[in-house]
Amino acid sequence: MIASFSSTGSDVSRFAPSPSGRLHLGHAHSALFAARAAGRQGRFLLRIEDIDAGRCRPEFEAAIYEDLAWLGLHWAQPVLRQSERFAVYDAALRRLEERALVYPCFCTRKEIAAEIAGAGAAPHGPEGPLYPGTCRSRSASERRRRLAAGDPHAWRLDLVRAVAETPALTWHDCGRGTQRAQPELLGDAVLARKDVPTSYHLAVVLDDAAQGVTLVTRGADLFVTTHLHRLLQALLDLPVPRWHHHDLLSDAKGRRLAKRHDALSLAALREAGLSPAEVRARAGFPEAPPSPS
Repeated sequence: MIASFSSTGSDVSRFAPSPSGRLHLGHAHSALFAARAAGRQGRFLLRIEDIDAGRCRPEFEAAIYEDLAWLGLHWAQPVLRQSERFAVYDAALRRLEERALVYPCFCTRKEIAAEIAGAGAAPHGPEGPLYPGTCRSRSASERRRRLAAGDPHAWRLDLVRAVAETPALTWHDCGRGTQRAQPELLGDAVLARKDVPTSYHLAVVLDDAAQGVTLVTRGADLFVTTHLHRLLQALLDLPVPRWHHHDLLSDAKGRRLAKRHDALSLAALREAGLSPAEVRARAGFPEAPPSPS
């Protein structure tokens, strides 16, 4: 498979892995896709998405740099690390809180599952049942009391309020054309977790804006999240990039390559004697990646 994409030839793109395991062939495809999409006159950036302190490890981060360099990739410096930007994420969350666009959620996963089961016909999104809004209806006094008591809580987007504050939104995917934003597909999404002052959704839109990304390339499995990200960009007055959600590589059994499936790592391919060119070809990019301008 040879990858295809659309680019202006001078975009700012990024590859944003999480250092929770070794990179595999699917990661190589994503990284090479992003570098190629930037074009020779553009900029290819690397971002380390390490907000999950329980799973991310320094040795995996070091391995990311080693593997990407071995593939022949070059990226602009400095490398942005999400674990160094918690204050930025918290400030954005506080802005949304001041406008009553987020609310604290004290529910445990077990409580949410029980609420959904009891509801019978709970709303569903592409990834399963949506949060039923249990904590959205709590009174302001109860929220203050529980926050003051230090009760563990996440912060969720109040989707109804957020949508009411924004006009109809669209976004452009280079492979699928103009899309009407449908953030309701993800419901009252978590914007800050109980153990981390952000979530993937909040961090990624703030980081893309901070890095000046003009073309977001990522796997098709994240297509639905872009509906929510477009809404967050509008609420936080952030610039709007273009997107390209590329196909995912799969193994011989048709399973998507992923860390949880013990996908063959780039390190293992290298140790087996494959050259960078051979691995790039397997990832859909037989040509060498563009050199920085």
